[in-house]
Amino acid sequence: MAHFQAELRGILTGLAEQGRTMTYRDLAQAANIPPPKTIHKLTLALEEMVRSDHADSLPLLAALAVGRGPEGIPGPGFFQLAASLGLYDGDDRGATAQAFHQAEVIRVFDYWGAGRAGSR
Repeated sequence: MAHFQAELRGILTGLAEQGRTMTYRDLAQAANIPPPKTIHKLTLALEEMVRSDHADSLPLLAALAVGRGPEGIPGPGFFQLAASLGLYDGDDRGATAQAFHQAEVIRVFDYWGAGRAGSR
């Protein structure tokens, strides 16, 4: 899975520079993650990225990977992992989850935003 990490980090950093999010499916395709269980492989890699970013006191780049639902937020596992790391205290759906996600996306955009990624 380590080979997915560098590719994913590059894609997500590029999205941050553009101020965009991307669905899990599109991200898996962009990272050329092969079947079977493509989304499962992606989510495992994203979870490892969350742990790494948290350990390095960085905004969570994985927040830019979202489900295809109308809320435009990550799946429940993102919020459950954030809670287990002490970063979030709330449900994995609903207004509290949306507010946490929005705040994290803003942190990601502020940190890795236009022209700043190369200086990290």
